[in-house]
Amino acid sequence: MSAPLLLDRPLAPLRGLHDVVRHRAAMALQGRVAGAEALERADRIWGTPGERWFTPDDPIWRVHIDAAMFVGGLRALLLQSLHPLALAGVTDHSGYRGDPWGRLQRTSGFISTTTFGTVADAERLLARIRGIHRRVHGTTADGRAYRADDPHLLAWVHAAEAESFLVTHQHFGRRRLSDADADTYVAQIGSVAARLGVPDPPRTVAELREVLASYDDELDGSPLARDTARFVMLEPPMPLAARPGYGLLVSGAVATLSPAARRMLGIPLPPGARTALQVCGLAGAGAVRWMLSDPVVRRARSLRTS
Repeated sequence: MSAPLLLDRPLAPLRGLHDVVRHRAAMALQGRVAGAEALERADRIWGTPGERWFTPDDPIWRVHIDAAMFVGGLRALLLQSLHPLALAGVTDHSGYRGDPWGRLQRTSGFISTTTFGTVADAERLLARIRGIHRRVHGTTADGRAYRADDPHLLAWVHAAEAESFLVTHQHFGRRRLSDADADTYVAQIGSVAARLGVPDPPRTVAELREVLASYDDELDGSPLARDTARFVMLEPPMPLAARPGYGLLVSGAVATLSPAARRMLGIPLPPGARTALQVCGLAGAGAVRWMLSDPVVRRARSLRTS
């Protein structure tokens, strides 16, 4: 018997324990993000035959399947909260405090279906969301009216999401996009946003930055925005054992926010802290990537239509 095989024997129980721990962690993560029927939903999205808008070679596919999306989603929440009208709509109608996991699951379902699912399923989902948006409206505490189907508001929500997903991918993703692929990503996610009601979404990174900058005068680090940031960062509704890992993801989200956004949200960073937070973000994304490498999850997140 060769030496490598002799050395391999004592490691077998450890590998078995590793696989069990990873599988349990992966199933817990899937349950939180996609709901109790996560594998059944994945089977519909990935296993239903039919035409799709995107392929595994497309930048949007590469970004949205990467573990860095877990950081990007948190960053998007923090950034979006700076627009008072968008925040009012989320606070009044989404139930993010009473049912934050439900909101996360709906968002996850939207991204997965429109990126990886069939055109038919994606169009049905978009039609349903447009109907919901028409019914969501209200008034802020200072008397300003808002509507979820307001094209200007939809454009802000889309731009904040697109930039957050792209920025966190470039920092924490397995493989950075080239400049050309980054532009393509913006155009591809914009094509979905256009179907949702966003008028003339940006098609390049430069255009995306211009759109975000055009909202500067509308943003407000209000007490409600800062309270939302505290909730997202410090009060996640999860077991204590899971909070350190969540903290790593939040750290990455905070590190990639602009200094202006952090100031408005009341998140001061001492010198050198941003670098430390970026290292935490890398560790958090790496931990999620390890969970998603579980064979059951990998199969659930792969096309099975050929």
